[in-house]
Amino acid sequence: MPPAGPSSEDSGTIPPPEPADAPDTYAGLPAATAERRARDRGWAVVRLLPAGASVTMERQSGRLNLEVRDGVVHHCWAG
Repeated sequence: MPPAGPSSEDSGTIPPPEPADAPDTYAGLPAATAERRARDRGWAVVRLLPAGASVTMERQSGRLNLEVRDGVVHHCWAG
């Protein structure tokens, strides 16, 4: 039997590295400031999400999620 092909989780590419950065430090910052800081610190993808938005929970290395309410980051997490 031939070996199984790559799984849907293995795209064959190396994911971007995750910066040595603490996502919690973005809470309380204005959204534009947090986004700029995250990019400057090396996050490959910065996702601004409205509070309560439905999002998929698959983990993506190098991505920072910022939940924004009234222009201010209230919750943030890597992946």
